[in-house]
Amino acid sequence: MKFNPKKAKKLMLYGLLAMTLIALFILACFYGIEAATEDNIYDVVEQIPANEVALVLGTSRLINNTYINKYYQYRLDAAAELYHAGKVKHFILSGDNSRKSYDEPSDMRADLIKLGVPKNAITLDYAGFRTLDSVVRCKEIFSQNKMTIVSQEFHNERALFLAQHFDMEAIAFNAKMPEVRRKVLMREYLARCKAVLDVYILRKKPKFLGEKVPLSFRAQPKNLE
Repeated sequence: MKFNPKKAKKLMLYGLLAMTLIALFILACFYGIEAATEDNIYDVVEQIPANEVALVLGTSRLINNTYINKYYQYRLDAAAELYHAGKVKHFILSGDNSRKSYDEPSDMRADLIKLGVPKNAITLDYAGFRTLDSVVRCKEIFSQNKMTIVSQEFHNERALFLAQHFDMEAIAFNAKMPEVRRKVLMREYLARCKAVLDVYILRKKPKFLGEKVPLSFRAQPKNLE
């Protein structure tokens, strides 16, 4: 096939245009979500409004089955801080339990109890396979339309974006952030694009819904503000 310089140049221009549009979409998703949620995120426990329920987003407890995952530990530390400050009555611990050997919610419950949160102030969501699942199930399964989300800031922003889309009244409390790795940041850029596509284009739903689960608020902090 004879090389056609004009055709090759046109294809190159189309390729560059496509790459530019993709890059703009990625940046728009990342910074648009950040701007849309910044007023509902808190770093200081004394400043955050109180809510009855907090949704703690799951992650793996261990790295390489050896070292404690700091993202995990800092989320639980933040959750316990909210409870002991009287800012939350009850926790929904939402994570992945897709196989018997991997159970994020049960791990979180065991470690949160060690931090002084009573067992009857905790409900487990075993089907929080993705952030979208965790957020939507909080509303549809646990009947909570108002909540405090607990995770690291970058994750909170995405979760709040999802909560806003599904007409939920949510705020977020930032857990301490471990040292940022480039891999984590790059993954978040892609995760935000997927979140936008999921809610506006693909109309994604949680993998599992099911019957509603009532929450009990018997274990309450003394001074819920």
